[in-house]
Amino acid sequence: MQSAPIRGPVLGLEASCDETAAAILAPDGTILAEAVRSQLAEHTPFGGVVPEIAARAHLAHLPALAAQVMGQAGVAPADLGGIAATAGPGLIGGLIVGASFGKGMAIAHGLPFVAVNHLEGHALTARLPGVVEGGVEFPYLLLLLSGGHCQCVAVEGLGRYRRLGSTLDDAVGEAFDKSAKLMGLPWPGGPALEKLAASGDPMRYPLPRPMLGRPGCDFSFSGLKTAVAQMVPKLETEQDRADLAAAFQRVVAAVLADRARNALAMLPNATCGGATAMVVAGGVAANQGVRAALSAEAARAGLPLVAPPIRLCTDNAVMIAWAGIERLRAGLTEPLDFAPRPRWPLAELSAEPTGERAA
Repeated sequence: MQSAPIRGPVLGLEASCDETAAAILAPDGTILAEAVRSQLAEHTPFGGVVPEIAARAHLAHLPALAAQVMGQAGVAPADLGGIAATAGPGLIGGLIVGASFGKGMAIAHGLPFVAVNHLEGHALTARLPGVVEGGVEFPYLLLLLSGGHCQCVAVEGLGRYRRLGSTLDDAVGEAFDKSAKLMGLPWPGGPALEKLAASGDPMRYPLPRPMLGRPGCDFSFSGLKTAVAQMVPKLETEQDRADLAAAFQRVVAAVLADRARNALAMLPNATCGGATAMVVAGGVAANQGVRAALSAEAARAGLPLVAPPIRLCTDNAVMIAWAGIERLRAGLTEPLDFAPRPRWPLAELSAEPTGERAA
């Protein structure tokens, strides 16, 4: 695939769920400025994300964040080489806000526009030179672990993604959040559960390990969540809760490692052009217990585990700008009538031009 020149820094915009973010990256991937505004205060009273509130918050704060990062980077809109905005999957209200704002800037300043798939943003973060020296080379195994997604994906190239397995019910991040809520922990539940688990005995409570030892690399977490729900009424002390949290985290980490082992077995070995690394991305990639289990599994396969810095595991605009750079280099942009997609599987992406070639 021939590389196309990018004339200047790229502005990334992220507004797919409950975090509003903007970032400026140089064409070589150097992060010039980044900013994230959490909507934690808006959604906490409701115990979860309210789509209408999220969309209104994006509308109120995205323009200021974009101006902030451009000011920090010393970049004027006319200096940009392109605009990259998340266009799916996600909450449709926020996607419309982010994509429309990005398109408006592209029109106003005659810039290429890239509609970024949020999942591809996570998938390509490991190739950002600041994460790994020189970036991870294709192909690699991706474990995409978040509140809405749980997949094993063979990342074979830009726009070339082969799903090896996925969740049959709850995503792993959803299981963390719902189990935390059952234990009386505040939202967002994943970080709160990890903090509580640090003081617990992971061996005290026997919990089911769904799909462990089965062929393939699909996931299932609803039964584990049900087991937690059945145990919660029996908890009497804070130590009981900590022990249950630790047991839950241990089981999840073991299941993820087992599924990753099977996924690696489904790929060609390294001498036959197989995986160069195991990559973990998404919000659950921030969990240290999960990282440790996957790191051990990767080491057994003779591969490095590549995990982004914590701030790049959750929703952010750095990954969106980087995905935009990768696509602009390949001459891939979108027409300005591209419609945001609340559902947008990785398998539907392409490395073929869909709009005018980047300048």
